[in-house]
Amino acid sequence: MEPMDPKREGRLTLVLALATLIAAFGSSFQYGYNVAAVNSPSELMKQFYNDTYNDRTGELIGSFPLTLLWSVTVSMFPFGGFIGSLLVGPLVNKFGRKGALLFNNIFSIVPAILMGCSKVAKSFELIIVSRLLVGICAGVSSNVVPMYLGELAPKNLRGALGVVPQLFITVGILVAQLFGLRSVLANEEGWPILLGLTGVPAALQVLLLPFFPESPRYLLVQKKDEVAARTALQRLRGWDDVDAEMEEIRTEDEAEKAAGLISVWKLFRLKSLRWQVISVIVLMGGQQLSGVNAVYYYADQIYLSAGVKNSDVQYVTAGTGAVNVFMTICTVFVVELWGRKLLLLLGFSVCITACAVLTAALALQDTISWMPYVSIACVITYVVGHALGPSPIPALLITEIFLQSSRPAAFMVGGSVHWLSNFTVGLIFPFIQEGLGPYSFIVFAAICLLTTVYIFLVVPETKGKTFMEINQIFARMNKVPGVHPEKEELKTLPPAMPKQ
Repeated sequence: MEPMDPKREGRLTLVLALATLIAAFGSSFQYGYNVAAVNSPSELMKQFYNDTYNDRTGELIGSFPLTLLWSVTVSMFPFGGFIGSLLVGPLVNKFGRKGALLFNNIFSIVPAILMGCSKVAKSFELIIVSRLLVGICAGVSSNVVPMYLGELAPKNLRGALGVVPQLFITVGILVAQLFGLRSVLANEEGWPILLGLTGVPAALQVLLLPFFPESPRYLLVQKKDEVAARTALQRLRGWDDVDAEMEEIRTEDEAEKAAGLISVWKLFRLKSLRWQVISVIVLMGGQQLSGVNAVYYYADQIYLSAGVKNSDVQYVTAGTGAVNVFMTICTVFVVELWGRKLLLLLGFSVCITACAVLTAALALQDTISWMPYVSIACVITYVVGHALGPSPIPALLITEIFLQSSRPAAFMVGGSVHWLSNFTVGLIFPFIQEGLGPYSFIVFAAICLLTTVYIFLVVPETKGKTFMEINQIFARMNKVPGVHPEKEELKTLPPAMPKQ
C-alpha cells in the first residue's frame, strides 16, 4: 500500500475537482439560470400568451387575467422548488447522492424540450408546466449538490467545495442575463431558445457524472459496501492509505446505528438535534427573507432614477450579476481561512447597513440630486454582503452540523424553508412595497439583524472540524451526551502520522 504523505492530506485532486465542477455545473448552474431566464423576455412572453389566446378564441386576454397568468408562470418555479425539497430524502436514500442528481436531470431535460417547442406548438401551458418541472429540478439540486460535495470533500476543503454550488448559481444567473440581452436571445425569435438552453448542462451531467465516485459515506454507512467506499475514497484522495478516514466514517456509523435513518417528523422530536434544526430554519429563513429578491426587484427602478437609460439598464443589471459572481469566487477562497461564522456575521452586517442606507437614499432621492447614486452603491454593497455569507454558507452548514442518518431529513427541512420563504417574498413583496414604499427595506434590515444576533449567540464555528467533533459541540448545547459518549476518545481522530 502506498505510504501516506501528510503533506498531501486534503489536497484537491483532479477527480475531486472534476466531480465538483460537473455536479455544480449540471445542477446548480441550472437553478441560477432558471431564476433569471424569464426576466428579460417577459414582455415578449406575455405577448405570446396574448397571441396564442387570440388565435384560439378570437379575443385578447384581459389585463388582470394576463397578469395573473404571468404571476403563476413565475411562481411555479419556487413552488416546484418546494416540491423538489420534499423529494430529497427519498431520492438520496434510494439512489444515493450521485444517483439522485442523475435522476433529477429528467426534471430539466424534459421541460427544456417543452419550453423550446412552446412557440411552435402555440401552447403557453407548456411553459407553465415546464416552470414547475424545472423548479422541482432546482429544489432537488439545491439540496443534493451541497450534500454530495460535503461528503466527497476532506474536512479542510469542505468549506471551499461547499461554496462552489452557490458560485455556479450566480454564474447561471449571469449567463441568463447575458443571453437575455435584447441583442442576443431576448427577442421574438430567440426567447424559446433562451428557455430551452437549460437542458444543455443537464445533458452534459448525464454523460459525464457516471464516471465519478458516489459519496463514500453513503456507500459505507447506507449501502454497507466497504470495498466500494474504500475505492471511492482512494480515487478522490489520490492515494491508497485511506484507513484514517474510513475509521472516521465507521465511527459515525457505529454511533448512529441505533438511530437508523431519521425522518423529518423524528428530526423535530429529537432533543439531541434541537439546536441544529432551529439553526437550519433561522439560517435558511434569514437567507431568503433578508431582502435579496426585493433588492433585485428594485434594482431596475433605482438604476433608472439615477439616470441610466432604459435601454442600458440590462447591461447594468448584468454588471451587478458579475459582481455577485466575483464575490462568491472570493468566498470560495476565504471560507477556510476566515471560517463560516465570521462570513455569516460579516455578510448579514453588510446587508443590514445597505438596507438602512438604501431606505434613506430612496426616501431622499427626489430632494437631493446625488442621492440616486447612493442607492446604486447600496444595491451593489448589498449584493457583495449577501454573496459573502448569507447566500453560500447556510447549505454548507446543513451538511456539517448533521450526521449521515439525519442529513437527508435536515436538507428537506432546510430546502422547504428556503423555497417557501422565496415564494412568500415573491407573493407579498409587491404589497409591502405598495404599503411602505422605500421603507419596506426596514423590514428586511430587521430580519437581517435578528438573524445576525442568532448566529452570534448560537451558531458555532465548524471550520476544520470532523462531523463527529461538530456533533459533540451541539451535544453540549443540547445538554445531551454525544452520539457516542462511551467512546469519548474517538470524537477527535488522531492524525495519520504524528508530527515530527
